[in-house]
Amino acid sequence: MFRGFYTVGSGMIAQQRRTEMLSNNIANANTPGYKAEQSSIRSFTEMFMSRLDATRIPTEKGLNFRGLTPVGELSTGVYMQETLPQFSQGQLRETELKTDVALIDGPMDVNEETGIAGTVFFTLAGENGDPYYTRNGNFIVNAEGFLTNPSGLFVLDTAGNRIELPNDDIRITQEGVVFSGDQQTATLGIAYSDEPNRLLKRDNGLFSTVDGQALPMGGRYSMKQGYLEDSNVDAARTMTDMLTAYRAFEANQKVLQAYDRSMEKAVNEVGRVN
Repeated sequence: MFRGFYTVGSGMIAQQRRTEMLSNNIANANTPGYKAEQSSIRSFTEMFMSRLDATRIPTEKGLNFRGLTPVGELSTGVYMQETLPQFSQGQLRETELKTDVALIDGPMDVNEETGIAGTVFFTLAGENGDPYYTRNGNFIVNAEGFLTNPSGLFVLDTAGNRIELPNDDIRITQEGVVFSGDQQTATLGIAYSDEPNRLLKRDNGLFSTVDGQALPMGGRYSMKQGYLEDSNVDAARTMTDMLTAYRAFEANQKVLQAYDRSMEKAVNEVGRVN
């Protein structure tokens, strides 16, 4: 009986966490470069139940032989194992701002072990030089003349240096070459990850590597100035998934109530001494 409470409770917790993840996807449906998260719900390790029997052996001493009779498998509940971003390309939206640039995926190599295609990112760095990666190309020129993202992280070029500009009147080619007037200023540094699911997701649409090491430059891509890549969240499907998670939570809740009524009957009626 008590094991049933734990099993149903684990299902409710898993669906609650899944609902929170889906709600976060909906909240970022209009965030440029946001990558929708997807969950993986798995079952805890199942237990194999057996009954311990005692068989009497017809000998002079009357020995007992203990044996096991299989009863069956018992599930101990489920849990949300992990959440992973989905790195599919989002729709492009025109902004007409010269410091906005959308990163467009080219044909990417697919990892033979995971079956997941590689992904390219803009490279950023904070004041301490820690590398970060993003698909959000909403950039600005700060007061010091450096190209940054809205959070103040510096956009890096192919050599890993900050990009300094005289003003925001710039031109960016499809290859990522930045011109100020007729003068070539820098080339946007685009990093490539052949295992994007191993990246750590940070706040504000940022990613970083597990070991803090920089990703290599490369990949096949193109860029479009005056555009931003929108979130790849499918709002209609996400709302449907939220309803499914809510129904599953509600079903677990009804089972929990049934267990509670059975326990109340066992305590108040079955266990009563007349």
